[in-house]
Amino acid sequence: MEFETFSDMQAPDPRGLVFTPRGLGGPMSPEAAAEFRHKAVTRFELAPDVSEETRLRFEQVQRIYSYGLLCYDLYTAASDAALLVLEQALRDRFVSFHNGLITFRTPRGVEHTVPADRYNHFLDRYKAEKGNEVKTGPSGEWVKFGGGMLHSLKTWARHVGLLQGQRNRGMEKMLSELRNAVAHPNGFTLLSPIEATQRIWDLAEIINHLWGHKTPGGRLYPAGLPQRVCWLGWDPRTGNIAAGDAENLQGFRDDSDFEFIVLRTVHEPGGISDPHLFEFDSWYEATQYPTELLWGPGSKAEAVDWLANESPEDSTCHYLDRIFLVRQHAGRAFLPMRPEVAAGLPAEEQDGVWHVLRADYPTDAFVHARYLNGSPKHDTSGECSECWVTALGQGDLAEALQVAEKAGASVVPVSPPDFRTPLAFPRSQPLT
Repeated sequence: MEFETFSDMQAPDPRGLVFTPRGLGGPMSPEAAAEFRHKAVTRFELAPDVSEETRLRFEQVQRIYSYGLLCYDLYTAASDAALLVLEQALRDRFVSFHNGLITFRTPRGVEHTVPADRYNHFLDRYKAEKGNEVKTGPSGEWVKFGGGMLHSLKTWARHVGLLQGQRNRGMEKMLSELRNAVAHPNGFTLLSPIEATQRIWDLAEIINHLWGHKTPGGRLYPAGLPQRVCWLGWDPRTGNIAAGDAENLQGFRDDSDFEFIVLRTVHEPGGISDPHLFEFDSWYEATQYPTELLWGPGSKAEAVDWLANESPEDSTCHYLDRIFLVRQHAGRAFLPMRPEVAAGLPAEEQDGVWHVLRADYPTDAFVHARYLNGSPKHDTSGECSECWVTALGQGDLAEALQVAEKAGASVVPVSPPDFRTPLAFPRSQPLT
């Protein structure tokens, strides 16, 4: 290693100056780069009730990242340190969740209660007594806890609802594997500021969610997405289709061939919008995010009158861990349904086997159901090892509704009119 003078240590590393707010480009000035990096690393702050130990470790990661402007290798060091903070956060949350008094038991059923203000106080006793379960949650249920390390903590956090989202299971698995690679390295790694920034953002989201806070603008645990009152119109004859905010419906061209509906949906031009809004189906979940039918179908004049009389308001929605019912019948899998819509189906649409699935997106649930035709890879109960779905149960419609209700879904029958747009997906596909 070459000797660097103090003056050398104060000079910016030129490799980091080319990462600009608009991507790779000409090098920024050191002052502009420092300001940009500070804004990036502090984009997501930790919630006020996060434990002090976790907060200090997180701020330490932020400082390491900030000095990457002077030493490019520190971006990798910050990313590695962030992965190690994840276990610290889980340990701190485990202790605070149990209010510092943790009960565990051994395979022989012997129970022990340990006062602990730090995780290692509990873990030392737990290992010494060869514990394998902890008592947790409002009902005091027993949860398998294995060796008490990162995997055990992550499994526990998901069991009690501190970690959510089916696709986030993949992110959690990846972060665990990366953390193990840091603890047991097998070669040299050099990461860019972009990778380090994303790692710190993900860490902030996970920590905040462990303490019960969703992240506005987050990608793992976002706060509620804004749902706007919108109209959707189409010409059944030509297939032409259009959509817009409710207040703009009056100015839309007056075409008597168009049919209109009014929806509450995720639709923000220039922001987050549902990519499958034009595939809306009144019975089946075809849009990516939750979409609520408010009125229709009918003419433009009727839609304008309804909006003027009812004045529906915008809202927010959450899309992680939704409950879907997917029907298999006559060798075909049907698109997912909300349980309350399935409960209101006419008798002739109720035959077949119904799967109750927890998924973030309806496409995930549908793909899983199509591959349940004897495939040994896709699990019929519990978390699927092949896709981002948890199978909760199956049976006829009545049995499926009981499972869905137990999982917290509404099963009060809803019977929307049966229609779909000209661009809607086929309602069923052959089983794979």
